[in-house]
Amino acid sequence: DLPPPSTRERPPGCKTVFVGGLPENATEEIIQEVFEQCGDITAIRKSKKNFCHIRFAEEFMVDKAIYLSGYRMRLGSSTDKKDSGRLHVDFAQARDDFYEWECKQRMLAREERHRRKMEEDRLRPPSPPAIMHYSEHEAALLAEKLKDDSKFSEAITVLLTWIERGEVNRRSANQFYSMVQSANSHVRRLMNEKAAHEQEMEQAKESFKNALTGILTQFEQIVAVFNASTRQKAWDHFSKAQRKNIDIWRKHSEELRNAHSEQLMGIRREEEMEMSDDDSGDNPSKKLRVEDSGKDKSLYNVK
Repeated sequence: DLPPPSTRERPPGCKTVFVGGLPENATEEIIQEVFEQCGDITAIRKSKKNFCHIRFAEEFMVDKAIYLSGYRMRLGSSTDKKDSGRLHVDFAQARDDFYEWECKQRMLAREERHRRKMEEDRLRPPSPPAIMHYSEHEAALLAEKLKDDSKFSEAITVLLTWIERGEVNRRSANQFYSMVQSANSHVRRLMNEKAAHEQEMEQAKESFKNALTGILTQFEQIVAVFNASTRQKAWDHFSKAQRKNIDIWRKHSEELRNAHSEQLMGIRREEEMEMSDDDSGDNPSKKLRVEDSGKDKSLYNVK
């Protein structure tokens, strides 16, 4: 195997090679026959001297042609000096190659920019819908949405925007007052929702406490088994390796039992503190609900 031929620095997008050392009598057809085994040839420019330039259809074909460098080329069986020569193949600079390479780079850059834009658009949160302009008809529709829990957040945003835009005037004041009143009514629904969540949380805490109590009871039973195993009437019958394992298991179980016991005691201390807080005064949330209901009554009286 011949060593890789030495070449000049490869120009960007190179599809053209310089071929020197051609036999003086080599025709363009013969050159085509020799080099077409490397790939599709798009052009051959032959000089009067013993060299030519060959342009291939693809860049990788140039690498195959380069490996023909150093081989001796002989035309038939002739021994005439004009019918033989040692090939020298090297990269060649060509304006067409560089222009095509630049076009390809610009196309790749466009594709990359498009890909990035698509990715940014995909990750960007959707723009909020435009707020419609105030009208009596739209206000009537909005008043209904304010009474619907599933549409309240969207509706309250529109109401806030209208008020900030200065849509409240003498003519629309009563309509806006009615919508503001609906917003106030939602406070009561929120408090009821919060109370329901608090009840669920208390039930979950009670369920967890009961489960933890059951787990702790079983830990106590397991530790009792280990303690009984270490008493002399049982301990003397175990081998040294068995005693070592039982002792490790006992210590580990005691650590876990103590940790669970401390966790359960912590829960009970929290419950006792909550009960003492309830006994010391009225529940602030209950008081707030009572005050709110009083305000609601006064609002209805004003209306």
